Amino acid sequence: MKESAVKKIAVLTSGGDSPGMNAALRAVVRTANYYNIECYGVREGYNGLINNDFLKMGPRSVKNIINQGGTILKSARSAEFRTKEGRQKAYENCVKHGVDALVCIGGDGTFTGAKIFNEEFGIKVIGVPGTIDNDIFGTDNTIGYDTALNTAMEAIDKIRDTATSHNRVFFVEVMGRDAGFIALNSGLATGALDILIPEKKDSMDELFTTFRNAEKTGKASSIVVVAEGEKLANIYQLAEQTQKEFPDYDIRVAILGHIQRGGSPSCADRVLASRLGYGAVIGLMEGKTNVMAGMRSNDMVYTPIEEAIKKHNEINKDLLLISEILAI
Repeated sequence: MKESAVKKIAVLTSGGDSPGMNAALRAVVRTANYYNIECYGVREGYNGLINNDFLKMGPRSVKNIINQGGTILKSARSAEFRTKEGRQKAYENCVKHGVDALVCIGGDGTFTGAKIFNEEFGIKVIGVPGTIDNDIFGTDNTIGYDTALNTAMEAIDKIRDTATSHNRVFFVEVMGRDAGFIALNSGLATGALDILIPEKKDSMDELFTTFRNAEKTGKASSIVVVAEGEKLANIYQLAEQTQKEFPDYDIRVAILGHIQRGGSPSCADRVLASRLGYGAVIGLMEGKTNVMAGMRSNDMVYTPIEEAIKKHNEINKDLLLISEILAI
């Protein structure tokens, strides 16, 4: 490999945490070390850039973290970095440490910040997609998605035991503010009667029809998986309206919440994070900037950050159909 285009990099984790961020951080630090690039960790995302919270990192700084959820660098959403003054301070601190490139691990908010920072001050930036929602274009999966999916699936399996024991209907809310990937896949994997996601135009009539069809086939208990970003109604309203339509149903609501963001990353997430962390450093060494490292069809690809933010991964329509066919 010819001489690296960067000599000193900094890595940060920003926005919502996701399982596998530590594995990505470890890969960045150790790949940089392998290629004799100095590496700093920045604590608390963009706040750390502004507050000069840099720490020198070497191979031993990231020992025993590949299996840990969350992020040892801590994460934060930075209001100050949204201002020109905040970004100016961040730039001055980068200059002070001689940092010529940033690896930003996070979701679309993180990438938006990186893109603006690069355009204003010319510091090279590369994104690594870490978010459980899987809603970033340019990679088949984002870091943390597989783990969150398995966490949701295991939780719904446990709820199903109660549902079948008592002939109950459970409305289960899973994470996914603007995207239904977790809901669709965990719903399919747990045999949910219906799956409500923001990408699909849902109606109460369709939901009620699904319940009636289930009754006809003798189904006594049911699970409906709802993405938190579902546009039809919030989960309590959905349960309430269903109760009015079916007064005899014993209906319960369960919100899985932040348990989906934590936990030890799955094998798939550890491997993905390791590949993308390595890919981010290699990309910077080759002079790439304002791009995101991703995996598509098992190959490393670099997508312009602008595209990664603006475009969205499409929901697989086949999965929707399969879930409907297999549910009754």
